[in-house]
Amino acid sequence: QVQLVESGGGLVQAGGSLRLSCAASGGTFSSYTMGWFRQAPGKEREFVVVSTWSGGSAYYADSVKGRFTISRDAAKNTVYLQMNSLKPEDTAVYYCAAGNRFYSYTYSSRRSYDYWGQGTQVTVSS
Repeated sequence: QVQLVESGGGLVQAGGSLRLSCAASGGTFSSYTMGWFRQAPGKEREFVVVSTWSGGSAYYADSVKGRFTISRDAAKNTVYLQMNSLKPEDTAVYYCAAGNRFYSYTYSSRRSYDYWGQGTQVTVSS
């Protein structure tokens, strides 16, 4: 059973940066599609970014494109989300997700992922 543990959330001022980490265990990390989602209070969980299993491709939500970057460290079984130029509207609980497959048409859907972390809170003050 794959387990995902996020860390790195916190409180930051608008324009600042944070780096989230997601440590994976219990599976073959290099074979998983890895993604990040977020959920703001009163809203649906939304897609942020996905990295294909090889790490060769990444797809971003328009709202974070150019500000967020996903990366993977296979040696540490960890995926990172570097968030720059943060905005108050980025405030949410951020979830790491892993999928056994990469779905090229539905990678932004929660149903395309098999495993989820518990989430880490990111709060951006104005």
